Amino acid sequence: MKLGVVLFPGSNCDADAMHVATLLKVSAVELWHKDRDLRGCDVVILPGGFSYGDYLRCGAIAKFSPIMDEVARHAKKGGRVIGICNGFQILTEAGLVPGTLLRNRSLKFICQEVELVVASNQSPWLSKLQPGATLRMPIAHAEGNFFADEQTLERLEGEGQVAFRYRDNPNGAAHDIAGVTNEAGNVLGMMPHPERACEAALGSSDGLKLFESMLA
Repeated sequence: MKLGVVLFPGSNCDADAMHVATLLKVSAVELWHKDRDLRGCDVVILPGGFSYGDYLRCGAIAKFSPIMDEVARHAKKGGRVIGICNGFQILTEAGLVPGTLLRNRSLKFICQEVELVVASNQSPWLSKLQPGATLRMPIAHAEGNFFADEQTLERLEGEGQVAFRYRDNPNGAAHDIAGVTNEAGNVLGMMPHPERACEAALGSSDGLKLFESMLA
């Protein structure tokens, strides 16, 4: 198993994602946003940060990076992809997961620990989790307010594509949604940071369960 972490100008959670690979004892490489080759990676992580300074809209410029064509092809073939925080925003802009992320209801940047409720385990990223289980992870975002039209929300709910909900909604997200998958389940986008919750010394190791599910 080989894990690739994509770096965009402004990424700042890439080192955390690379560290997860050492905990999982898998090989990992950094992929620059101008690369046109995933270098044999089985799993791709789009990490958090402020790609291109979040100008225009979060993730709106990053979706045009050459690497995203390869990520889209990888996903279409069933390859596993996770977008975390800014990575989730990039996934929505690229159309790899449904919905969009708006400014937080408070119009302020939020940095705190939250409780997540597992809504589904149909995705490979969630296979070791039990629906209804509670996980603790940090969030750090200004635009984490998940939005989709009612028809899309009904489809997400009906098809089991809602991955996580906030127990106490911090940002106004529709249906308390903290993360969603694509229809096939191999692509996961989420605002909370599982890579920052992979060791007890950090306050929670719940995030490691996602990556262990991916390996399984």
